[in-house]
Amino acid sequence: MRFPLLQPRWIGIHLAAVVVAVSCFGLGYWQYVRAQEPSREVITNPLQDLDDAARLQTVLQPGDYMPDDDANRAVTARGTYDADARRLAPALSPDGEEGYYVVFPLVTDDGVAVAVNRGWIHAEDVDKVDEMPAPPEGKVTVTGWLRPPQSAEDGYVPLTVPEGQIDRISTAVLVNEWPYRLYEGYLTMAEQDPADPPATSSAPQAEVIPPPSPPKEIIWNWRSLSYAAQWVIFGIAAIVFWVSLMRREVGADRQRGDGSADDGGEAESEAQRSAAAAS
Repeated sequence: MRFPLLQPRWIGIHLAAVVVAVSCFGLGYWQYVRAQEPSREVITNPLQDLDDAARLQTVLQPGDYMPDDDANRAVTARGTYDADARRLAPALSPDGEEGYYVVFPLVTDDGVAVAVNRGWIHAEDVDKVDEMPAPPEGKVTVTGWLRPPQSAEDGYVPLTVPEGQIDRISTAVLVNEWPYRLYEGYLTMAEQDPADPPATSSAPQAEVIPPPSPPKEIIWNWRSLSYAAQWVIFGIAAIVFWVSLMRREVGADRQRGDGSADDGGEAESEAQRSAAAAS
């Protein structure tokens, strides 16, 4: 009995096919798992209770990378606002209205600043932002939630923005705007002591907006999901190609066997005819 698929050459082909198929399916599963992992912009941590707020310096050090686990953590920071360094960052309200976050640096005693998001104003009020009261002078204690740096949406970074504005709240952007060392991320203000001075009736009011609640459903990373599908297709293609090669080899071996049998039968018949003629 012949076993053409167990020849040394085919043993190597079998091993290579198994390695390729398993690798493709393994990479596909890895990308599928990654597709279910939220990006850094999608915060999954719940908002920490402000009563459990810790001092900023005990949570994060200047210049250090902000771990994802620190997002939405309640912290307090004490320092002095640089009232001349206000920046506006475009943002949508929870209702989808266009507007801006009002951002100031809070400079601590050691000269390091943390960006403080002091609230949101409507886009139509941007021309009246100078009428807003300045932050309190002197030492201020701010309590709020840590947020990671905002990233450029879909990789889009505008070449220019109006004076006094930034395209996003990011340390990479603010380090070129303010003359301070900065903490990673920013602080969304919830409480402040002392409170802001009263504003005039015509001045826009910054609305303090807590960070959104973390999503409960899976937010798919479609790029990773497409990679997973591609790897699965590659794995299936490898198996199909492997099976096709084996079927071709088995068919060729059968043809060789049938040819040998025919040649043997013809030789036997010729011998019988020769023996009969001799007798």
